[in-house]
Amino acid sequence: MFSLLRRPKKAETAASVGQIEIQEPWARTLPDKPQTAGAFMTVVNGGSAPDRLLGATGPEGSTCELQGIRVTGPGISMVRLEGGLYLHHGTAIVFKPRGYHLILQLPAPLMVGERLPITLAFERAGRVEVSFEVRPPGTIGEQVLHAP
Repeated sequence: MFSLLRRPKKAETAASVGQIEIQEPWARTLPDKPQTAGAFMTVVNGGSAPDRLLGATGPEGSTCELQGIRVTGPGISMVRLEGGLYLHHGTAIVFKPRGYHLILQLPAPLMVGERLPITLAFERAGRVEVSFEVRPPGTIGEQVLHAP
């Protein structure tokens, strides 16, 4: 019974397509670049087959790239994921600062509290529009890359 009390609460699904669920989508601009935003979420492949996130599109007049992080010595660099992101069946991938993320160049700055529509394209499941909550700009913080 004690183990039941320690289970984390399942995140609410914001959007889904096929067996893919998108949970907790949010975005924020960079403090020194108000027309550049990072978008984050959890992508859950609850199906029995793998899929691939091929890319994303933002609002009209914007560009959107799927990116990951490459560790280069003591630092990191952002890398565009040209071939998309493979999603094993039965797994979840968390998009977060200093990890997988979407980066957008926007025609105008975002306002905290508004919703940012982004369409995600999956190889098997298809397309789904997701509404990302815009949060205040922020820095990454003192996160350690290799923390458990």
